[in-house]
Amino acid sequence: MPPVRSISTVDRLDKPSSYASSKKRRRRGDRDRDDDRREPSPDSEEKLKDATTLYVGNLSFYTTEEQIHELFSKCGEIKRLVMGLDRFQKTPCGFCFVEYYTHQDALDCMKYIGGTKLDERIIRTDLDEGFAEGRQYGRGKSGGQVRDEYRTEYDPGRGGYGRAINDDYYDERDYH
Repeated sequence: MPPVRSISTVDRLDKPSSYASSKKRRRRGDRDRDDDRREPSPDSEEKLKDATTLYVGNLSFYTTEEQIHELFSKCGEIKRLVMGLDRFQKTPCGFCFVEYYTHQDALDCMKYIGGTKLDERIIRTDLDEGFAEGRQYGRGKSGGQVRDEYRTEYDPGRGGYGRAINDDYYDERDYH
């Protein structure tokens, strides 16, 4: 009888986030375009090994700091909370950074709070390398998040339709 081989069905919580992986790909540029499926660099993994900061995404634009603090403090003492802001309007744009004092608190938060609902939205949490000034602003053309620019479905928690869709709608109305 051959040896029994077990396969883990549980993902590691301390792996690099999709954001960290995409940031690395952007830095590499075209030189490694064919090799995008490579493992993250030891630098990224090393930074996340003891990370105490979480990126929290898919928040409603109407979720307050107080709501986030109340929910996320259930997993540990929060050191700092930084709301993501629209670069131009300085209004919330659907993400934030939550920094804990310990790595274990951040992992617990990912385990227990990631994937739960807040303001009728399923929030996502990823370990983050750490907050740096300037990262609190959206990177889309209109100042918010890039993914909100091209969203085609109506989402009341994220301001309605995507901004590119709204701009096209208003442009067409002006000419007819």
